[in-house]
Amino acid sequence: MYGFPFIGGPYAINALIERSEVELVAGEPVRHEQKTGSGKPHDIWRCDECGSAVWSDYGRREVMVFIRVATLDEPERCPPDVHIFTRSALPFTEIPDDARQFRTFYDMQVEWPAAALARFDALGTRRLGV
Repeated sequence: MYGFPFIGGPYAINALIERSEVELVAGEPVRHEQKTGSGKPHDIWRCDECGSAVWSDYGRREVMVFIRVATLDEPERCPPDVHIFTRSALPFTEIPDDARQFRTFYDMQVEWPAAALARFDALGTRRLGV
């Protein structure tokens, strides 16, 4: 185990969604505070039984979460729109040549559709920044 409380994969497939749209069907995830290089809070909510990450709340906004797509009943319905922080991708990670990808983060104003920006702004939270 190398002394880490949780071992994970080289990346996470996240779907950003309003917290009010998330319905738990069983269990109650437990919040784990993650240290970040930016100093901003990053809470990972994990299954209280197996420890699997269920969602993250970057910046402790509480009105939106980054659901781990692999935890959904039909994860194939949420293919990635974009790949971020590819600078830390492991050598065996294959990203399609035609995929939108960024070495770090991206400019939401440029990359997000107007409808998505409006939905995000309706939450009354500050813009993402990692």
